[in-house]
Amino acid sequence: MVANLNILNCNFIERKKMNSRKQQLEALEKLLNIMDELREQCPWDKKQTIQTLRHLTIEETYELGDAILDNNLDEVKKELGDLLLHIVFYARIGSETNDFDIGDVANDICKKLIDRHPHIYGDVEVKNEEEVKQNWEKLKLKEGKKSVLEGVPNGLPALVKASRIQDKVAGVGFDWEEPEQVWEKLQEELSELKHEIKTGDQDKTEAEFGDVMFSMINYARFLKVNPEDALERTNKKFIKRFQYLESKAAEMGKPLKDMTLAEMDVFWEEAKKL
Repeated sequence: MVANLNILNCNFIERKKMNSRKQQLEALEKLLNIMDELREQCPWDKKQTIQTLRHLTIEETYELGDAILDNNLDEVKKELGDLLLHIVFYARIGSETNDFDIGDVANDICKKLIDRHPHIYGDVEVKNEEEVKQNWEKLKLKEGKKSVLEGVPNGLPALVKASRIQDKVAGVGFDWEEPEQVWEKLQEELSELKHEIKTGDQDKTEAEFGDVMFSMINYARFLKVNPEDALERTNKKFIKRFQYLESKAAEMGKPLKDMTLAEMDVFWEEAKKL
């Protein structure tokens, strides 16, 4: 029994042992070699372009986001591998047209990180994280960007885009001073929404609803809450509770549409306790 426990302990230590830098580089080289072989020999891989990979990369990114929200580190590792494969894939395609290769990708991000961290690689002094973010945005403008909002992708989901917009303008000082001011602005927007709902003007109601959501996202930033993560947690919570309700209805042999709201609420409350 003791011997078996020792074996288990050794296995646990072995699993926890991190790869050395040499092993990490060897693994990356192995991945690059595999990518070369797939690109030259596999019919599917040979056919892919930057455009055909795009939607797959977006899908992989969302899968990584799910794994992070679930705090499933084993899945995080796997999804990071999928994303790394995509990066290597894009770089291989770029090398075929002599536009860029994986070395260019790595060198460019290294240069950016060094340039954007003068408090580490230069003589700039910062007091806190907020000053780091402010310097980051100022440096981007010095690099030739005409607007701090140029770095916000047009294709981002609206909620994420609103959050990024607010982060970026706050980085150059366009921001509220106190959370209470944001809360008051939110109340103001809610009042305006209520007024437009009463008037029955659908276009204005939609506009005011957007203002309310924008203010809510801004307030979340002051509360140090990521609004995308918060909403997705609520989505997951709702799905679990509703599926519990469905399972209970199935046990009763009664379709949900035939149940009263009072009957549904009994199981909903049970789901909340679970």
